[in-house]
Amino acid sequence: MNDRRLARWIAALLDRAGRIGADPRDNPEMTLQKQVAVVLCVGTLPLTALWSAIYFAVGVPLAGAIPLFYTLFTPLNTALFAWTRNVGFYRFSQLLTILILPWLVMLALGGFGPSSVVIIWATLCPLCSLLLEELRQTMLWIVGFVVLLALGALLQPYLVPAPLPPAFVTWFFVLNIGAVTSIVFGLLYYFVGQRNFFQERSESLLLNILPRDVSETLKREQRTIATHHAAASILFADVVNFTPMAAAMTPLELVDLLNEVFHCFDGLVDRYGVEKIKTIGDCYMVAAGVPAERADHASALAGLALDMQAAIESRTFGGRRLAFRIGINSGPVVAGVIGRKKFIYDLWGEAVNLASRMESHGQSGAIQITRGTYELIKDEFDCRPQIPIMVKGAGYTEIWHVAGRRSA
Repeated sequence: MNDRRLARWIAALLDRAGRIGADPRDNPEMTLQKQVAVVLCVGTLPLTALWSAIYFAVGVPLAGAIPLFYTLFTPLNTALFAWTRNVGFYRFSQLLTILILPWLVMLALGGFGPSSVVIIWATLCPLCSLLLEELRQTMLWIVGFVVLLALGALLQPYLVPAPLPPAFVTWFFVLNIGAVTSIVFGLLYYFVGQRNFFQERSESLLLNILPRDVSETLKREQRTIATHHAAASILFADVVNFTPMAAAMTPLELVDLLNEVFHCFDGLVDRYGVEKIKTIGDCYMVAAGVPAERADHASALAGLALDMQAAIESRTFGGRRLAFRIGINSGPVVAGVIGRKKFIYDLWGEAVNLASRMESHGQSGAIQITRGTYELIKDEFDCRPQIPIMVKGAGYTEIWHVAGRRSA
């Protein structure tokens, strides 16, 4: 519960910060960079104001004036950023002050030890740069931080320690290290959460395109994936009289209708645990037995086809009654992913071509199958023989229509 509250608080803070310097032309990455920059710079103001007040209270006005400068400079600079939207200048000027000012406080208090290692605040500069800039720029800030450390070490013998009580120095060690560590942890907490969110989202999108086994293989190595499956079944479903219907609809109406139909089919595909391959226009392609082999591949697709048919008959899509032709064939196929760009998991082979012919040569509202599928499902489903048809590339082909499941 605490993690959720913290996440909501951070999200609300980022949302408010995102309105500062916002530009409608910004991409999501730039928007996030602006949000983080403003949160980091403005969010530390209460601490710098507190440090300044404490230093003035204990009699070290020079050390108090430096964080006071940051406390005054940052709101003015942020207001300038909100007006100009120049994120480059805002980022550079803020990182420069975060790097230089803690080093100046360290010098004012007499070195690393007397200042309670206040220079640790300067580590936020390269850290913020790592989150907001390219790696090359971050390396320059890291070099600058190391140079300041080296200069501080060289100047240490010539510095006069401020007259601070030992207990004050000890407690400021705790405050400086604790505050910086808390800020670093907060940044890491947020960005790890964002990374996990985008990683899960990317994984979900990838699994919507490729089967899990194939996606895992492609993440390990980029290569052609082609696997021979000796026994699989393929289903094609197509809208009857789609072309004249599409001519009478606007493109948006047509896309909405197909999205509604395919969304319905996707739910049935998930229920049967088969593999949706792709959609081509109004054609919907499904396979069973790939990429994982299963003995009931033909029965699974026959059951899916009957449920698809029932869903189509029981409702309207886009306010219209639709009819589908469904064709199924079973046999050996090659399945895999080829190419380098916009790849998809696809099937090849004569069994795929014949399944497509079963759909294109089918009748409205019928589930048409070949002998290859009939022999596998005839004991479970009521299959009614039809007159053989001439199929291009296959000659006269025996066909059956699946009428329903056989009773137990």
